[in-house]
This record gives sequence, C-alpha cells and structure tokens, in this order.
Amino acid sequence: MKFETLVRPTVRDIKEYVPGKSIEEIASKYHIDPEKIIKLGSNENPLGPSRLAVAAIKEQIGKVHLYPQSDALELRNAIGAYTGYPAGNIVVSGNGMDGIFDTMMRLFMTPGAESVIPIPTFSYYEIATLANGGKPVFVERDPDFNIELEKIIDKMNENTKMIFLCSPNNPSGNSIPEKDVRKILGSVNALVFIDEAYVEFADSGLSKLVKEYDNLIIGRTFSKAFGLAGMRMGYAIVPEWIAREFLKVMTPFSMDVLSTVGGIAALKDEKYLDKSINMVKNGREQLLKDLGKLCKVYPSDANFILIDVSPGNAKDICESLLEKGIIVRDCTSFRGAGQSLIRITVGTKEQNESVISAFHEIL
Repeated sequence: MKFETLVRPTVRDIKEYVPGKSIEEIASKYHIDPEKIIKLGSNENPLGPSRLAVAAIKEQIGKVHLYPQSDALELRNAIGAYTGYPAGNIVVSGNGMDGIFDTMMRLFMTPGAESVIPIPTFSYYEIATLANGGKPVFVERDPDFNIELEKIIDKMNENTKMIFLCSPNNPSGNSIPEKDVRKILGSVNALVFIDEAYVEFADSGLSKLVKEYDNLIIGRTFSKAFGLAGMRMGYAIVPEWIAREFLKVMTPFSMDVLSTVGGIAALKDEKYLDKSINMVKNGREQLLKDLGKLCKVYPSDANFILIDVSPGNAKDICESLLEKGIIVRDCTSFRGAGQSLIRITVGTKEQNESVISAFHEIL
C-alpha cells in the first residue's frame, strides 16, 4: 500500500510556505562571515528582544519541567491590559499568529467552505484554508494594493466562512481605512479576520471595532514590535462568543512557560517598545527618501517597505544583494505580486545605509 494516498487531497495541493532566507544559509552559500550579514528579509526586530523579557525568561528557566497554565490566563490578562480588553476577549497561540489562523480554521472551516483573500498578501491564509478542507477565493487589489470593496463583497456566497484582511498589508505595507472595514463587516454574513501583525508601527488600529461587530477577529503578534519572533507568540482580540469556542479546540497548554513570562515582561517594557517604533518610523523615511531616487517605493505603515525595481527582475537583484551579504525578500513567491517587487525590512540606521548603498551600486 502507498501510504501517501492517505493524505487528504486538499493537503497534497498546498504549495509549501516560502520563508525568508536565513543568515546561516547565506553564510554557507557565499562564504561570508555570518557577523557581516545584514538580514532584512523576514520583518524581524533588529534591536533584539526586550531586556525585561530576557530577564524574566532566565528567572523561570528552572520551571520548564512543569506544565504551564492551560488557559494562559495570566498572559491573557496582561494582553488585556495592553489592548484595553478583558481576558474574556483574548485568545492566544504558542505558534505565532499562524497558530491563531489554524485554530480559527479548525473552529469554523468545513469541507468546501470558502475564504476570501485579497492578493498579494501573506500566503498562510491560503495554506490554513486548504489544510482544513476549505477553498481560497482570491481577489486582486488595485495597482496601489488597496482592497476593492465591491469585488470582495461580490465574491460572497452561502459558502463563505472567512474574509482575510491584512492591515498593514504584507508585503505592500498599506493599511485599510476604518470606513472600508465597517462597510465589509456590515455587508457580509461571514467572519472577518484582520491581521494586525504590524499595527504598532501604524498610526492606529481597528481593535475598537470588536466592541461593535460580532463577526470581527483582530489577530496580533509578539514577533515584530516586541522582538520575540523566535518565541512564536500570537494572540487575537475577539467577541466573547468566539473566545469561548476557541478555548474548546485550541491545542492544550498552547503557551509554554518561558514564552508566557517573556511576553508579559515585554508588554511592560514601554521604553523598548517606544524605541522599536521610533527606529522603524525614522528608518522608513530614510529608505523611502533614498531608494525613491532609484525606483518606485510604496508608502508603508509597517516595519518594512515595498519597492518596484521594474524593468529589473526582483530575483536577479536579490541575488546580487545576497552576494554582498544583504538579505531582503524577493516577493515573486507572493501570489499576484509579479516579478519586480522586493520587500525590505527596516533596519538600524547603519543597516539601512548599507542597503541604500548596495542598491545604488546595483541599480
């Protein structure tokens, strides 16, 4: 018997997620000292983690033989204090926001049901839908990567379970206006998942709408502004009815001991968070101003910028940058992104200067 035939057909059709390249991979391939490589391809925080988070983790390292709280109530209370919502509106995941997507799909997706996804955007919405037997329905954005309301609403039918909206969007960096979100929420009989992974770098978010709409989910992460990408911590702000059902199907003991204490400490480190946000906002302006002299740069509310190097090819230019020890993100793997888009994480002032210099040499 070929046991591969036991795999669900929808899973066999999934294209594997394409992550950003690692420092180790580039150091080995191009024989470059890892210490000299600049990694700006995965939207990580170049400041490293909060010192308060590191201290809290070290203090609890001797307790990893014990199971954590099953409902992660202590962490949910801390997130609630940060977001202005009670723990009853907070759910968490120990596998980043990807874990939130997976659990929501396990909770709501049924065979043949549909998710509406404006593209280009984060590819895991598609993967999570397919992995749970659903069908992704794609809607193209306009030339500036804004969503088109009528196109989204036109895709709705009795099979639609979820609409995925990323704000600020990955990889384009633009946010969705509140009025557009309100129109969608009030026009559909489906859940709307708004991915706010980068919201701390924007002027405002949309979490207040959870108080008004019972079909809204706001997903967030500790991976970006809080500098804890390696700990894989995600959470969502949801109506109480969703939180109750979510707790039934979430993985038991989802949040480990170290992530829990690290996350709570990071939420209290206001000095670190302010430094992180200010670095990104200043760096965005630096990259926008200098790279804008060479190619089209899209405005961004996130900790990255998107550039269009046409008539050049993103793959070739990214390869030239890798040879210089600079990792950025070739966006050709994003469905609907084309062949000329490159995403650049905002780094420190010195890292940004190195990237700008390299682009001047190449372009």
